[in-house]
Amino acid sequence: MGYILGKSEGEGVKWHGHVTAVTVAPEYRRQRLAKKLMDDLEHITEKVHKAYFVDLFVRVSNASAIRMYNKFGYSIYRTVLGYYSGDENAYDMRKAMSRDKEGKSVIPLTRPIHPHELEHD
Repeated sequence: MGYILGKSEGEGVKWHGHVTAVTVAPEYRRQRLAKKLMDDLEHITEKVHKAYFVDLFVRVSNASAIRMYNKFGYSIYRTVLGYYSGDENAYDMRKAMSRDKEGKSVIPLTRPIHPHELEHD
């Protein structure tokens, strides 16, 4: 059917949930399973880990996934240049949780970054 893999990471206002992978088998797509999996991860991120936001990385060429994440309330926070093998760029997409009352964690950056500039705290 499908699965989601995530983790909590960061410190202070950068404490967040991260979607490492979400996958739904082709025969189970368009049944809102990805939405259910994302909702569950967001619930755990917010209620159990009390994080500020959830983030994920998606290939800039994956228009259908970007549309899906937009529908789930995610927005593009920044572009990561050469994130994927083959030098394909990624979007770092984020969704603020209720702890981030002012939505500061999702205010888009004005310049792209390189993978070595990603925070690993």
